[in-house]
Amino acid sequence: MRRREFITLLGGTAAAWPLAAGAQQPATPVVGFLRESSSDASTAILEALRQGLKETGFSEGQNVVIEYRWAERQNDQLPKLSADLVRRQVAVIVAAGNDAAIAAKAATTTIPIVFATGDDPVQMGIVASLNRPEGNITGVTFYSGVLGKRVELLHELVPTATAIGLLVNPNSPTTETQVSVTEARAATRVLGQQLHIVNARNERDMDTGFAALKQKGVGALLISGNAVFTGQRDRLVALAARHSLPTMYPHDEFVAAGGLMSYGAGITDAYRQVGVYTGRILKGAKPSDLPVMLPTKYELVINLKTAKTLGLDIPAKLLALADKVIE
Repeated sequence: MRRREFITLLGGTAAAWPLAAGAQQPATPVVGFLRESSSDASTAILEALRQGLKETGFSEGQNVVIEYRWAERQNDQLPKLSADLVRRQVAVIVAAGNDAAIAAKAATTTIPIVFATGDDPVQMGIVASLNRPEGNITGVTFYSGVLGKRVELLHELVPTATAIGLLVNPNSPTTETQVSVTEARAATRVLGQQLHIVNARNERDMDTGFAALKQKGVGALLISGNAVFTGQRDRLVALAARHSLPTMYPHDEFVAAGGLMSYGAGITDAYRQVGVYTGRILKGAKPSDLPVMLPTKYELVINLKTAKTLGLDIPAKLLALADKVIE
């Protein structure tokens, strides 16, 4: 072969190498994100999710794309939104909340799903067990089962309250299996308090429920953990302020929004772990090999500004126990 022909051949081959290499590069993975509420109510958890992805080497807009689907509190839209993500053939679906997890699971048995829920995922029927979730789904639960402890802390703050309220969502698939009502009844009985249960499925129920509690002379309120309540935290905090009702919330997101006090597992840390699990699955891990993560830390958070507005003096004992105080 002549030297010129050899160089020409080499040059042509070399020129083709970048194209071949480019053709072999994997496509940027797409993660689907599904939630019952709206984007403006999800800032903190999205930051936590992105942090978890970064810990596993993924940055949104660089080497991973996130497709967002918001039900805007219209939960009957979740099956449609889930099906849309399946048609999009996303690599992983992040299901934020109880109903989102149920809808995603019903939509696909092949695309990996990572959920975040405040309820017991076994009793909800999302996974077979916590250690071995099986199938294409795993996730994180910040279900705490500490309602009794919340009753005790609320009594420390408002010892004169002889009757307290408990706000629950009867549409939650595990309202009864959470044993929220059972725990609250047992704790209030020990303290000699009356317990008034208020069902709230939507905003209208919340408005009428608060008014009914004040008419019954309830001196303090517990908000049970529920995705609908989390999505409506600004409304609930405003109602508590309007009715001057000392309220204990399940997560610190409520206190950051102006609520009085919360005790429970950190929701943002849960979503950071969701991001970690999502990143691991993008790298090849199987959901069935990733056990459902449980809360490892419970935090007491107190808003001193709100306490002052309500005319409450926070006992020194509670301040000493608080993990975070908002002034």
